[in-house]
Amino acid sequence: MPNRLAEEKSPYLLQHAGNPVNWYAWGEDAFAEAVRQDKPIFLSVGYSTCHWCHVMAHESFESTAVADVLNAHFIPVKVDREERPDVDRVYMTFVQATTGAGGWPMSVWLTPSLEPFYGGTYFPPDARWGRPGFVEVLQTIAHAWADDRLRVVKSAAGLVDELRRVSEGRLTTTGSSTVAGADALAIGVRQFQMAFDARRGGFGDQPKFPRPSELLFLLREHARTGDTDARDMVLFTLRAMALGGMRDQIGGGFHRYSVDGDWRVPHFEKMLYDQAQLVLAYLEAAQVTGDRFFAQVADDTLQYVGRELTSAEGGFHSAEDADSVPPEAPAGEHVHAVEGAFYTWRASDLRDVLGEDYQAFAERFGVEEGGNAPFDPQGEFIGKNLFYTAKSVEDIAALTGLAPSEVVDRLARARIVLYGARLQRPRPHLDDKVLAAWNGLMIAAFARASRVLRAPAFGLAEMADRHLSTAGRAAAFLRSTLWDAGSRLLKRRYRDGDAAVDGYAEDYAAVAFGALELFQASGDPQWLEWADQLQSQLDARFWDPQSGGWFSTTGADPSVLLRLKDDYDGAEPSAGALASLNLLALTHLMPDVERQARLEQALARFGPRLGEVARAVPLVASAVSAWHAGMGQIVVREDVGPSFSSGDHALLATLAAHYLPFVVVVPVTAQHRDALVKLLPFVEQLTAREGQPTAYVCRDFVCQAPVTSPDALATILSR
Repeated sequence: MPNRLAEEKSPYLLQHAGNPVNWYAWGEDAFAEAVRQDKPIFLSVGYSTCHWCHVMAHESFESTAVADVLNAHFIPVKVDREERPDVDRVYMTFVQATTGAGGWPMSVWLTPSLEPFYGGTYFPPDARWGRPGFVEVLQTIAHAWADDRLRVVKSAAGLVDELRRVSEGRLTTTGSSTVAGADALAIGVRQFQMAFDARRGGFGDQPKFPRPSELLFLLREHARTGDTDARDMVLFTLRAMALGGMRDQIGGGFHRYSVDGDWRVPHFEKMLYDQAQLVLAYLEAAQVTGDRFFAQVADDTLQYVGRELTSAEGGFHSAEDADSVPPEAPAGEHVHAVEGAFYTWRASDLRDVLGEDYQAFAERFGVEEGGNAPFDPQGEFIGKNLFYTAKSVEDIAALTGLAPSEVVDRLARARIVLYGARLQRPRPHLDDKVLAAWNGLMIAAFARASRVLRAPAFGLAEMADRHLSTAGRAAAFLRSTLWDAGSRLLKRRYRDGDAAVDGYAEDYAAVAFGALELFQASGDPQWLEWADQLQSQLDARFWDPQSGGWFSTTGADPSVLLRLKDDYDGAEPSAGALASLNLLALTHLMPDVERQARLEQALARFGPRLGEVARAVPLVASAVSAWHAGMGQIVVREDVGPSFSSGDHALLATLAAHYLPFVVVVPVTAQHRDALVKLLPFVEQLTAREGQPTAYVCRDFVCQAPVTSPDALATILSR
């Protein structure tokens, strides 16, 4: 019989609806029952595409014997961390503080008043690998609760007080009232240089996680100072990721991270936020270098998102699982999903599918007869091949006697054939919920691509309008389903017709970021107006006027014990960093003294120590880099006579060929001119000249002489 979770919308909670565990969702029903039965709460936090969450579910939560112990002594509560990052953040802070590590699944035991007293991550069903068995832990905690309740409750209260004291200490400023100097940014670059893996790319050893915010900071410092080392670390890393096994060489897109140091063996889940941020990084690398390779990787990733992660209504799904049922599993039998089963191949299967194209493909992607996984602690890839770029086209041509052009043709044909063959396999689980924050990032990526890919050198200009349409459709979907225009409040999650969970700071910040990028790509003032409204709500609901910065939550939910700020730019960018970037753009379009002061206070929070912590807050450092570089505006008037072709965007194509991270672009079209002038009055004076599209390059609203030719614009931009 299904448990209470069958009534939920979260894909993660629904995965546990058939467990014998008597699960509750996080909420008053669970809290009241814990008080009524005088039992501690067992809180399990995870997400639907989490590999080790699946492992613990199969081993423990599907076990009647384990469920009997859980149900007898605890009130079991499930939380989807992607829907409730506020709950996850509080208890992850506790787990990290008390164990020195964190991760998912997260397992925490709470008093009925929600104070944590014991926690960890994955527990095996019985003791192994130096970890205690789950049932053993449950029984020990149950005995402690029954026999030593006073000590447990007192300890929990003390731990929460300590966490509150520490977290409040972190919220205070450094005492500095000014933004860190440029010398701090140079120190930050050196921090990355010391951690850089010069042989394999990336930072540190293994596992290697993509953190595009690090790369965006280094590219901005290159743009601001001309530091070639900062640029080269980024380019080497992006090329290594794109050529390695972390990228899906058949279907496009990137897996979550590489478990080894060579980018060879991925953890196979695919997250929407990774695709979005990596696209932005590859687009910026394309502009910095003029190299089509980076633009192609970005476009290929967007095409994957368009095919596999986009809903019929236009919103973007959250993730694809790492695990799936092996294609060789006997039909009709219940077989547990295995990590990477959808993506890995035996050499014999490849030979059967590819025929004469097999040799070129095998040489290109490192296929070996006995399998090629160099790192396989779980033994899941025995005899199978993970694809990475092993040889160049020229080397394959020399080995096979084929012309390079024929090698390219064979590889392209093989990719299409394998993609089709892969579709016949059992697919990984799709987490189809739409999250506001992640959609905001993805809208930004599609919108930015629609601008950058207009550059002639990339040969992808035909994709620009398609990507712009995708971004606009997604933004319209979010606004119609998650945004209340009357109250101007944002919901976080949409799934199956249901919008729920009040938006967090990251939702407002990321959707505003996406709307700003969409405005710069389309010139449609509705998106600028929405970004302005979102930022205003973010400031009104989350801003800390005492210490600066933005809280993650409003503080209105009493079940969330700590009101925290999340400054760390990890797998996802922090709300504070995105909000700062938004304010940089907005104050250079619509000057506002109060917003300017708020921006300065936010950027000054870290003071001179910014450089020392740049690896933790690289996107904040990016905003400080822009602050020191000085922001400008480029207005492109395309609202000229009827002879002008809407497809002739020569000035915008010129902009696309230049890396301009410290500029806000304002395209003015005939369709949107009148509404835009009402929002940005300064645009009215910057008229088109001689019936031709005209560009104005400005700084602090003071503009150089207008230009109408791409060459003249390129000359100004190159100064």
